Amino acid sequence: MKENMLLQVQSRLIGVSDMMYQPLQIGPVSCNVLYIQSIIDNQVLREAIVKPLLEAAVRTKVDSDLIGQIVSGTFFSIENRLADTAELVVNDLVSGNVALWLEGMSSMLVFSIPSYQKRSVPESTNEVVVVGPQEAFIEDIQVNMSLLRHKIKHPDLKMIQFSIGKYTKTEVYVIYIQGLCKPDILENVLKSLGEINMDSSLGVSYLSEFLEDHPLSPFPQYQYTERPDSVAAALVEGRIAVMQDGTPFSLLIPVTFFSLMQSSEDYYQRFHSATFIRLIRLLFAIVAFLLPSAYVAVTTFHPEIIPTNLLITIASARENIPFPALVEALLMEITFEGLREAGIRIPKPLGQTVSIIGGIVVGQAAVQAGIVSAPLVIIVSITGIASFIIPHFELGLAFRLLRFPVLLMGGTLGLFGVVISVYLIYWYMVSLRSFGVPYMQPFAPFVLRDLKDTFIRVPWFRMKKRTQAYTPDNEPRQDTT
Repeated sequence: MKENMLLQVQSRLIGVSDMMYQPLQIGPVSCNVLYIQSIIDNQVLREAIVKPLLEAAVRTKVDSDLIGQIVSGTFFSIENRLADTAELVVNDLVSGNVALWLEGMSSMLVFSIPSYQKRSVPESTNEVVVVGPQEAFIEDIQVNMSLLRHKIKHPDLKMIQFSIGKYTKTEVYVIYIQGLCKPDILENVLKSLGEINMDSSLGVSYLSEFLEDHPLSPFPQYQYTERPDSVAAALVEGRIAVMQDGTPFSLLIPVTFFSLMQSSEDYYQRFHSATFIRLIRLLFAIVAFLLPSAYVAVTTFHPEIIPTNLLITIASARENIPFPALVEALLMEITFEGLREAGIRIPKPLGQTVSIIGGIVVGQAAVQAGIVSAPLVIIVSITGIASFIIPHFELGLAFRLLRFPVLLMGGTLGLFGVVISVYLIYWYMVSLRSFGVPYMQPFAPFVLRDLKDTFIRVPWFRMKKRTQAYTPDNEPRQDTT
């Protein structure tokens, strides 16, 4: 059967119109070069594979050991290997490799010279920093690996490769620094990836749902990033990165709530500024989560706690509103979410204009028509702005989703309902784990030394040990001898 390997490969690739079969004759021996023209480096093919074969073909006498050199792989100057089944050859061809078949051979020689179209390294658009590196990952895994290798130049940087997807056969890499990450977390990640059996994986988010300990939780147990410096910083902390070919985003695991509230720029600014910005970020995260429900609860059930002058203003603004405060808030929140989504989906030149102008026009028209009150428009606007301050999109989305049940509790039970909701959500977050790491560490459980990098950021010379959540205790960040 193996003598007919060329016929087996050809039959397997019937209908692949861009498949090329280039016949060559080397003395008495017939050979064939197989490749898909659109995904290989044609210059390397000509210079390193075809040219040496043609030069051998025009010789007056074929060397007796020429065929043996070709079969053994010593004839060519580029790396090659043998594939002894038609299925392996087909998989190599559709992955951007070139195969060489020699008459009488029971296997084929395979050369890895893929060349896919790719964009240049761009600036980060989703994680913008004023001070710090500006580069971001692209869709080519090799470029992304080189960007990461440029940041971490150490032999303990390890990479384990997986191929996921029956049809896509996507390259996925688990990246870690040996000795810094916890072995049980690494073993858990490798086991979970090894058990994935799916048709395709077109984005690293496909994998995240297989890796989570609590896939039904609204809170993310991973962190997306497109920045090489963020991945490098996470690896040095003792975390693990999952990178996939075809996507500019990497997956960082495990995470805690406080790591999701941090931004790359926190570490490029002076610690005074970074601490102040973190506190502002936390304040507005609370505002984005609780402000609408607190407003509805107070105006509906507890007006006595509002100062008299402010209460008169709110009451006069709501005098002709036909809806209760809860319905009014729900209408405005859903409208704002719709405007936000529209601003993302429509073309970029129009997106910002529609989201801003649309919000102003709709809000002003709703107030003039007597459908909603002006104070509530202000509340919803502040909430929307505050939600953009949360640095990681997945965490911000969790707050946006949970804001609605908290709003319903506040509109039906008052401040008591808001307090109960906050308690239940906090209780749930305390019980949540990301790959065995408590989600609310270092507060639950309480770890005093890790408070140096949560709400505040102390100077670098004070952070002598790594976060206990991610790395063993015996791995210092600085040499203290």
